Amino acid sequence: MTEKKKKGKKYTERGFLDYSDKVIELFKNPKNVGEIEDADVVVQEGDPTCGDAIQLSLKFDNETIKDAKFLSFGCAANIATGSTLMEMIKGKTVEEAREITIRQVLEEVGGLPPVKRHCAVLATRALEKALEKALEEYGRE
Repeated sequence: MTEKKKKGKKYTERGFLDYSDKVIELFKNPKNVGEIEDADVVVQEGDPTCGDAIQLSLKFDNETIKDAKFLSFGCAANIATGSTLMEMIKGKTVEEAREITIRQVLEEVGGLPPVKRHCAVLATRALEKALEKALEEYGRE
C-alpha cells in the first residue's frame, strides 16, 4: 500500500465498515464507562441477533438524571452510541430524556453503517427501560 493510501485509511471493523471520525474517537476514548455504585436504576438490554448488550446505571436527583454510566458488551458502534447517549441524558429530566430518538443518537455519532444502526436502537431501548423503571420508583407511569 502506498504511503498516500495509508494516510487516508480509516479504522474499519472487520475491514469493511466505514465509521465516522466521531464513532472512532468514542470507541477509542469512550465517556461515562462503568457502573454507578449507588445507582437508582440499573438495566441491561441485549440483541440476540448480534450478541451485543449494554448496561445502563442512572442516578437521579428527584426526576433529573444526575449521573449516567454504561457498560458495553459489543462492537465499536455499541460503545459509541452508549457513550453518546449518556452524554445526551445527563442533566435532563425523565420526561426530557424520554424524548430522545434513535435518529438523534445516530446524528450525534455522525451516522452509522446500516448494518450497525441497531446499536442506536439497543441503546435507546435500554434507556426507555431505565426511564420506565425510574418512573415506577416515583410512582408514575
